[in-house]
Amino acid sequence: MTQQSSPTPARRIRAGVVGIGWAGQQHMAAYAARPEVDLVAIAGKEDDVRAQLAETYGIDETYADWEEMIGRGDLDVVSVAVPTFLHAPISIAALRAGAHVLCEKPIARTGDEGQSMVDAAREAGRILEITFNHRRRGDIEAIRAAVDDGTIGRPYHARAMWLRRSGIPALGSWFTNAEMSGGGPLVDLGVHVLDWTLHLMGEPRVTAVSAVTHSELGPRGLGGSGGVKHGTGHAYEVEDLATALLRLEGGGSIVLETSWASHRSTPDQFGIALYGTDGGADLSVVDYAPSGELTIFTGDGASRQDTPIQAPAGRGHAAVVETFLDHVADPATWAEHDGSVGLSRARLVDACYASAAAGREIALDTDLNIIGGTA
Repeated sequence: MTQQSSPTPARRIRAGVVGIGWAGQQHMAAYAARPEVDLVAIAGKEDDVRAQLAETYGIDETYADWEEMIGRGDLDVVSVAVPTFLHAPISIAALRAGAHVLCEKPIARTGDEGQSMVDAAREAGRILEITFNHRRRGDIEAIRAAVDDGTIGRPYHARAMWLRRSGIPALGSWFTNAEMSGGGPLVDLGVHVLDWTLHLMGEPRVTAVSAVTHSELGPRGLGGSGGVKHGTGHAYEVEDLATALLRLEGGGSIVLETSWASHRSTPDQFGIALYGTDGGADLSVVDYAPSGELTIFTGDGASRQDTPIQAPAGRGHAAVVETFLDHVADPATWAEHDGSVGLSRARLVDACYASAAAGREIALDTDLNIIGGTA
């Protein structure tokens, strides 16, 4: 295993990005904006895109093969922005090569696969973080501020969703292949919804889940948002809508709904209704507006106050990358950032799929493992 010394003010951070699509380009831009970072390597299959990005960012070394990029052995940080089935092998290789890793969501296709990544981070003594950029939206941060300052009181219930009308990423692509993706909108969009909801509620422990999945439009070739990606030509093998009830320790609850395709009035919408002992919040984001419609509700029963909030847009991936780099700069905290948050989300997604398959509620232990199996 290659072990590198931590970057110091006299030694600039050398960054590499695997994946040259939209997400990877967000990481590249964020690294390029940091004065202490040199973006020195990128890897991706599309030769023309790779060449254009190399010119844009002044990168001398580009690779069609991610293994060759990781194998150079001199990278301090690596971002992984590729299809889900590649998250584990690339992240583990980078960690073992001595790099800190920032991986796109979800952490992996399953909790067990995510566990292998967390184990690799701990063994290497390196950071593994998962890119939950939606919690860095300005409107989500405004709700968190209302929770932190006591305006809402103790959150005890949430209804959270991300719904699309015709948003299957690409019929026949890796997204719709169960082996490559790990699932449909629940693992793709729902993991974001789980993350921001649990984050806003103060990370309560989930004790049980009851979920149902539907696959009504995708198998009939309906609900797609674009052409086939990567020419995989797969049949539609995943759900196109999922809903779940999560029971929380202490009596709280979450209702989650997510879809790639559904007959509904609004094309794309995500948000949360959060209920607390002293107030509440309602956020609706339509068609990916940089700031959604947010209202904070307070009152004592006899009177009520509804306060619209115009939150700033937030900085998404840029903020995530900056926080990651701040953690890299503080070796004393590396052990705190081992991918465990991303792993917990994956365990919950696993439990939801298990519940849907079994047709019953699934109880979870303190590590979010299924109690008594799924039979």
